[in-house]
Amino acid sequence: MKIVSSNNRLLEASYSQLSTRFDSGSGVLWTFMDQESVPCFTKELLEDFQQHHKDIERSGGSLLADGGMQEIRYSVLASLTPGVFNLGGQLALFRQLISNKDRETLLHYATKCIDAFMTRLNHFNLPLATISLIQGDALGGGFEAALASDIIIAERSSQMGFPEILFNLFPGMGAYSLVARKVGTRIAEKLILSGKIYSAEELHAMGVVDFIAEDGEGEQAVHDWVKKQERRSIGFIAVQKARHRFNPISYQELMDITTIWVDSALKLSERDLKVMERFVRAQERMVAQQSEMRSRNIA
Repeated sequence: MKIVSSNNRLLEASYSQLSTRFDSGSGVLWTFMDQESVPCFTKELLEDFQQHHKDIERSGGSLLADGGMQEIRYSVLASLTPGVFNLGGQLALFRQLISNKDRETLLHYATKCIDAFMTRLNHFNLPLATISLIQGDALGGGFEAALASDIIIAERSSQMGFPEILFNLFPGMGAYSLVARKVGTRIAEKLILSGKIYSAEELHAMGVVDFIAEDGEGEQAVHDWVKKQERRSIGFIAVQKARHRFNPISYQELMDITTIWVDSALKLSERDLKVMERFVRAQERMVAQQSEMRSRNIA
């Protein structure tokens, strides 16, 4: 179990798959995905996110730290898994539910994904900015989660993409809505239909990634960006509010699209499921390799 730092009194809680840190000097609240199993959106991770995001909203935008109340000015989403931001949906679960034609449970999972991040999309109803720091692979739902922030900062060797089309599906928990609003429908469909995994530099050229950091310097890049925003933070947050007012993403829009995703998933053939199975095995191999590396480092 991970316990959030004791100086985050208003957010003090225990999580199974999240860790947090608050930098009171800059007002940055860090939320790290911290998983020992496959770094994907498990039920436990989704529940942690939903609770954590509600706690941020209920905080009113302030934390008790360093002897006084400190303002939360930025919420940063990142990962502690080396080389991975998040690999997306829990494919082993998808495969099982699709094979069993269990529409109800599949829709329940998809709805939990939307519920977990809708609060973040709405900036927790607080005057703060949101940032995603990508240090490694962000695939499928992991990429969608990163896109739920105002700003994406990615280390140079990071890779992102939506591989779902390779097993005849599409990312159905916000990808189209989020990418289309940021860079247009043409690029959204290109990213979704190609199945390609793009480099951080390629996505930066498209306007999907906002800033590139050198490998190992991602956290410093966040601090540098925050420092540059000090004199114009009010204006920046106001522009984000204006953007969301001009082109809002409604809960109903996300639910309508995720329902299309569920209905499409239930039509997948055995051949499609076998391709999905290969992705599942690849994820499991990656976790095994990371576990072996950790064991060697401990030894």
